[in-house]
Amino acid sequence: MIYQMWTPLSIRSDGDPSTIADEMKKHPPLSGQTPGQDRSNVLVLKGEIDLHVSPSVTASLNSMIEKKPQRLVVDLSGVTYIDSAGLAALIEAMQKVEGYGGKFLLAGLQETVRSIFEISRLDQVFQIFADVNGALAN
Repeated sequence: MIYQMWTPLSIRSDGDPSTIADEMKKHPPLSGQTPGQDRSNVLVLKGEIDLHVSPSVTASLNSMIEKKPQRLVVDLSGVTYIDSAGLAALIEAMQKVEGYGGKFLLAGLQETVRSIFEISRLDQVFQIFADVNGALAN
């Protein structure tokens, strides 16, 4: 599932749309989150990020990148798998953000996803944080 903080619609990895309000009721904010903290530059991904989902991820990232945020954080804490198409979407977004001088940060990688980044040595390319709050504080 993809949360887009600036639109009322999200897309789950199974392609079923649901509203942000519905999802926020199911998944309340993380504990330790500062109330009112601006998360408009955070993209929360959930499920499997594969060939079928990566075009939606790319579109969401491009929409955020158009606004040229100083820092763009991708929360992968709910991602259970990512394939080469998903990795390519993240690499392309990182290059665009760094191209205008911004920071592209990843947060909350589960062990299975972290191992994919380590095997591909992308853990040495991306700035990876334990959680979104750590990435936002950077």
